Amino acid sequence: MFEGYTLAELGSIFAMQGFAGLILFSVFVLMALGLAIIFGQMGVINMAHGEFLILGAYITYFTSNFFLNHIPALFSVYFFVAMALAFVGAGALGMLVEWAMIRHLYRRPLDTLLATWGLSLILQQFYRSVFGAREVGVELPQWLIGSLPVTDVIEVPINGLFVMALTLMITIAVGVLMYRSRWGKQVRAVMQNRVMAGAVGIDTEKVDRYTFGIGCGIAGVAGSAFTMVGSTGPTSGQLYIVDTFLVVVFGGAQSLLGTIASAFVISQAQSTMEFFLSGSMAKVLTLLTVVGILMLRPQGLFVLKVRR
Repeated sequence: MFEGYTLAELGSIFAMQGFAGLILFSVFVLMALGLAIIFGQMGVINMAHGEFLILGAYITYFTSNFFLNHIPALFSVYFFVAMALAFVGAGALGMLVEWAMIRHLYRRPLDTLLATWGLSLILQQFYRSVFGAREVGVELPQWLIGSLPVTDVIEVPINGLFVMALTLMITIAVGVLMYRSRWGKQVRAVMQNRVMAGAVGIDTEKVDRYTFGIGCGIAGVAGSAFTMVGSTGPTSGQLYIVDTFLVVVFGGAQSLLGTIASAFVISQAQSTMEFFLSGSMAKVLTLLTVVGILMLRPQGLFVLKVRR
């Protein structure tokens, strides 16, 4: 696999692929954070999570066009407006879905899987009918275009650095929200003992709705970041949903730290192997490795210890 490369060339390849893996890691983390909240904290298998990401991407695309055509003087800051709109739009749709469908299916994981898979197909067809089947790309502001030279052969794209910085800020915000806020304590109380949480005055239905909405809203922000690294189409979200579930399960369904650690391991492994092998073979080897580890440690890398 490494034949024909000098040590210097291999060093440059691993450095470039390592940074590409960090960009993929950022997208994985943004998607997996929302999924970890929904799946890990609520036990809901949301197969439509990728479609919430694509909703955020489409919102970013139309926000970009609106600023470009109507407020060109402010085009350089449109992305921050787009992220806020993507969070609100995807979060509002998530709360609607929770109220209309998910709340009737709690403690029935197979039913939530089938129902959200059907919702995924509905949303894909809706996007295809409203936005068209053609993939679209977002025009980036000038300050996000270009790259920074690290060495003579290695350059780092500026938009990749921005996506990583965005991921870091959102990860910190989610950590503070889940472990330092009153709402986070209520979410963990409902997760550990719903009946007792209700008995002490916590509105469990409200906690469920806001939890699902925030998880979907984070997916919307991930969609905004996704527009910087790929084109947007009605089925683009399905390209990441399996990898995202793999990240959440491998890291430990109820551990945000495990989600981040597994996203890093999987993204770096895929990015490096894709250079030397085909993309499909890289995914197969990554999947086989993760499955093998999960057979030895089925609870994932990190486990939330709860007193029973």
